[in-house]
Amino acid sequence: MEAVLLLVSFAIVLTGALIFTNAVEWIGHRLEVGVGAVGSILAAVGTAMPETLIAIVALLGVKEGSEDVAIGAIVGAPFLLATLAMGLVGLFAYLYRDKRDQGVQLNVHRPTLERDLVFFLVLFGLAGALAWGPPAPVRIAVGVVFLLAYVFYIRLTLKGGGEVQSEDSLNPLIFERRPERREDPALALCVIQLLVGLGAMVGGAHLFVEELLHIAEDIGVEALVLALILAPLATELPEKVNSFFWVREGKDALALGNITGAMVFQSMIPVGIGLIFTDWELNWHAILSIGLGLLGGLLAYESLHLARRFKLPAVIGWFALYASFIVAVAVSA
Repeated sequence: MEAVLLLVSFAIVLTGALIFTNAVEWIGHRLEVGVGAVGSILAAVGTAMPETLIAIVALLGVKEGSEDVAIGAIVGAPFLLATLAMGLVGLFAYLYRDKRDQGVQLNVHRPTLERDLVFFLVLFGLAGALAWGPPAPVRIAVGVVFLLAYVFYIRLTLKGGGEVQSEDSLNPLIFERRPERREDPALALCVIQLLVGLGAMVGGAHLFVEELLHIAEDIGVEALVLALILAPLATELPEKVNSFFWVREGKDALALGNITGAMVFQSMIPVGIGLIFTDWELNWHAILSIGLGLLGGLLAYESLHLARRFKLPAVIGWFALYASFIVAVAVSA
């Protein structure tokens, strides 16, 4: 029964995320936000929200193991995005290189891509450097800096976000049922859909945390380890399916912005919250995931920003980094 409820929570969270993301993209279009900012802020935050809510709901819980679930969700998401998600996007670029006008070359808003990767590497690296559990005043101060840094990041991205996203790249607004209005939905309707999606994600996240703790207790696996693997796979990866389709169609700015923007968000907002509300004394599983995630980010910087193309060795490297973590957990179990 617990496994069934866990699957139900997955479905609720992902359905809410689909509704939320669709609304966010339309709001970005209506507000004439540049395509780089839509990918790196609006779409990325929308798809990163379920994982963040799982961490927040876990932190609010009083049940034993809740904090472990929160930390696992917080550090697991950036790790998955910088390894497995990057590898899948690169794989799709290679599989469909003959159908892409640019082949395996990149067609992105390069300032946004560079900014995303630099912010991720610096902030996630700092999160790893603090893994020893610094005193509360230090943790809280640094946590606040993380939150303020994201505000600064948003400002930079909005100022240099590129051209406005075209309607051709958007799916019809889910809540819009009048065919004659689908190409121009009311902003108020977009906001209502966004709030409904957010509500579904909050409810699903609460159920997810409860059932994850039950299953971890039943099978004798650390809640943190289970959260490191299951939470990102369930909430982050499915929401990156849009990136796989976008890269197939040659829309690299949206495809990569959706991932790198989520990497920035996940390495700043949830980490900042974690620093403020937990002791941030990470075990070796969490530290390993941070280290491998940083390697994935460096690989992305070299291949995508410096070489400006999807490189096959980089694709293999991203998959290898993710697989090495799974092997390490399995061996130590």
